[in-house]
Amino acid sequence: MGIAEQLEKEKKIRQEKNRIAKIYKNINMDRDITKVLDGLISDAAFMRVSLEEVKQKLIKEGMMEKFVNGSQEFMREKPEAKLFLNFMKQYANTMKQLIDLMPVQVKEEEQDQLLQFFQSGKDTVKK
Repeated sequence: MGIAEQLEKEKKIRQEKNRIAKIYKNINMDRDITKVLDGLISDAAFMRVSLEEVKQKLIKEGMMEKFVNGSQEFMREKPEAKLFLNFMKQYANTMKQLIDLMPVQVKEEEQDQLLQFFQSGKDTVKK
């Protein structure tokens, strides 16, 4: 990875960190929780950017590769595909932890807004 690519990746990670942090900006939290939150946000941002990179590579090259072992030849899952799946699991876990750190009132407000959104779409379909 060249310097320009590395700088671009760092920029994307910073943008993702800012995007996630903005969600928690106006929520009053205990100082200890804020420290945990910062670490989770950093991890989530890194994983999301990395997932996008691996995803683009898998889209271009596919998830399977030809593997030759002596006289045997067969198709196997690429290491990047395994990496992608493992990162997806870890990313989902990290995002769940971030959501769980939200105060109950905020989670309920977000849930109410989501339900209103779904209901408005449902009403539009009925018309």
